[in-house]
Parts: sequence; C-alpha cells; structure tokens
Amino acid sequence: MNLAVIAAGAWGTALAIAFSARHRLTLWTREEDVTREMLATRENRRFLPGFPLPDSVRIGTDFEASVADAELLIVATPLAGFRPTLRRLHESGLARPLIWVCKGLEADTAKLPHQVVADELGADFQCGVLSGPSFAEEVAKGLPMAITLASRDAGFARRMAVELHSARMRIYANDDLPGAEVGGAVKNVMAIATGICDGLGFGYNARAALMTRGLAEIARLGVALGGQPNTFMGLAGMGDLILTCTGDLSRNRQVGLALAAGKKLPQILADLGHVAEGVSTAREVARLAAQLGIEMPITQAVDAILHRDVPAAAAVENLLSRDPKPETQ
Repeated sequence: MNLAVIAAGAWGTALAIAFSARHRLTLWTREEDVTREMLATRENRRFLPGFPLPDSVRIGTDFEASVADAELLIVATPLAGFRPTLRRLHESGLARPLIWVCKGLEADTAKLPHQVVADELGADFQCGVLSGPSFAEEVAKGLPMAITLASRDAGFARRMAVELHSARMRIYANDDLPGAEVGGAVKNVMAIATGICDGLGFGYNARAALMTRGLAEIARLGVALGGQPNTFMGLAGMGDLILTCTGDLSRNRQVGLALAAGKKLPQILADLGHVAEGVSTAREVARLAAQLGIEMPITQAVDAILHRDVPAAAAVENLLSRDPKPETQ
C-alpha cells in the first residue's frame, strides 16, 4: 500500500520505521527544522533520536504532495492538532481512509477523535483508531507487540489489520471504536495517578489497587459512551493501562512522579519536551463524568492536582478517606 504518516513526532516516526518494511511510505512533518534534519541525517533527533529512518521512507516537505498518492493516512498528530489536520485534508480535497494514534478527549468539546472525524469529514467516513500497549521506542526497535485496530466498519478494521500486521506487530481488528478510544484516553489519566502513587512511596499494593479501580472508572465511562465491556479487558483497555501505569517510558507516569516530587506542572511539561495527553484529558473526562453522573474519583483527584493546585498528598488522602462501599460500585 501507499501510506502517508502525518506528523513526525516520536509515534509518527516509529510507525514510519515499522510500516516501511512492507509498504511505500511518506512521512510528513510541519516543523521545518525537523524536516531539514531528517533529510540531512535520516534521523529524527528531536523526537526519536537513535533510530535511523530506512532509505525507503520518503520525507515529505509539502503536505498536499505527501498525501496525494496515499491509499491510507495515518494521523499521528497530538490530539490538539487532529481537527486542524482533518480540516486541512477536507479543504484540500485529499481526505482518504485514515487511522489515528492520538489518544484523549478534545479540549473544550470533550469529544472523542471519531466524533471529531464525524464533524469534519462526515459520520460515514472510513476510519479507525490504532490503540493498545505500545511505546514508540520499542516499536522503532521492532520489539514484539500486540495492539488493536478499531473501527465502526468491521470490514475496514479487518482489512487494515491484515495490511499492517507483521511478525513483530500483531494487530487485532475490533469494531468497538468508542470503547477503544475511551480506554486509550483515560488510561493516561490513570498513569498520572499511578506515578503520583509511586512517587509518594505508597508501594505495590496501592499501585495494584489504584490500577484496578482505575480500570473500573474507564469501563464505567466507556460503557456510558457506547463501548462494549469486553473491550476494557483487552489490549485497548487493560493492556494499555498496565503498560502506561508501570512502564518508565510513559510520559504520563513521568508527570505523576514529578508532581509527587513537588514540581509545578508548567516546569514538568517543559522538562518533558513531549505532549502528555493525560494532562488535558483529565479535565475533560472529569467534566464529562460530572455531566453524565458517573463516579470517577481517581480522575477527579488527578484533575484537582493538575488544574486546581490541590497538593498531591492531600488529594490522595481525600481518596483514601472515602466511605467504604461494594466493589462493584
């Protein structure tokens, strides 16, 4: 297939490396300095240093030319750039079947990415999400992994899973698009919570309890938004949650660890140098849960720490002091 990867952050670059083994691929980025460096060195030293780009990967410098011949678009922008990218594709007449790898709820609208696609390209547009337990660095190394490709169009999900599947990248088709998106979005909030928990030295017992109760929150919201319960026990739910909460390559976990150390959020994000989607997602999920009447105390605690300057230790104490109740609630 002819593929175009839109945005050359860590994820876009890693996917370009992985998919170029079987497909003709163009990698486009809007950052002119990154483009120049990749053309000169065949390496994305800003976002994914140490991983040479295969000679077969074309570096796109013109947006329209980069996507014009693509049979499938892979949108790897941060969520904040997702709607502008879709709008640009629509306005240029270059909208193609697409999948995205960004995770979260859009700021201010609390919309999932597939709802943004419906806004910009229509409700029946052929699309899906690639989600599940995966770090960009390990994808670029070619280490074994398994992820989900979810779409409302089950046939599209199956076809694209077969096309993109490889010996080291197992891709499972799924028709639960909202469930996969909610799992990918809210696990980032739980990773911040787990980083705080570990940073405060609460131990493995507390971490396991937090992740388990966090998965319950993810499932409650996901089902309310149309997701299927089984999805949250799979790769796009529990699998992604486990990796992001425990893996030291997780940006959101790093945010939590830094908050526990008393650092302020602006400095944390500046030091990180990458987008941590859980920071903005926490606010949107907390607001949406309140509107829907869904109890999500961990999410609310993370939102309070991030956006209302509640000290991490105080937010944790508030969680621990909640009245006991049946586990199923």
